Amino acid sequence: MKPRITVITLGVNNLEQSLKFYRDGLGLPTQGIIGREFEHGAVAFFDLQSGLKLAIWPRADIAYDAKVPKAPPSATEMTIGHNVSSKKEVDSVMEQAKKAGAVITSNAQDTFWGGYAGYFQDPDGHLWEVAWNPQWKIED
Repeated sequence: MKPRITVITLGVNNLEQSLKFYRDGLGLPTQGIIGREFEHGAVAFFDLQSGLKLAIWPRADIAYDAKVPKAPPSATEMTIGHNVSSKKEVDSVMEQAKKAGAVITSNAQDTFWGGYAGYFQDPDGHLWEVAWNPQWKIED
């Protein structure tokens, strides 16, 4: 398998609410909800970097499409890492997420590995880590 991950899809409970959080609160670019004309098809895509997209799709529709039972959500199944170029930028993104309605689960602080990071949960409980790693160069 070649490493070509192009879409990360998050299962959501309320598509409209999640759209507002990511578009209006975090400022991620999107064309909004598409696919409403199809049963189980309403989804929103957000442009990230280098062709990577974030999708939000109702949990029930993911379960239907993948032919798996809908299970209770768990915040500890995965995290999404948003790496930035400074401690100040970590604080700025954490504040933006809080204003957008995120729940701050761990305030930004110095880490055991020499960086600086904090965690927040989106309206559906998905866990995001906002981090500055002094070993990584982040290009804008």
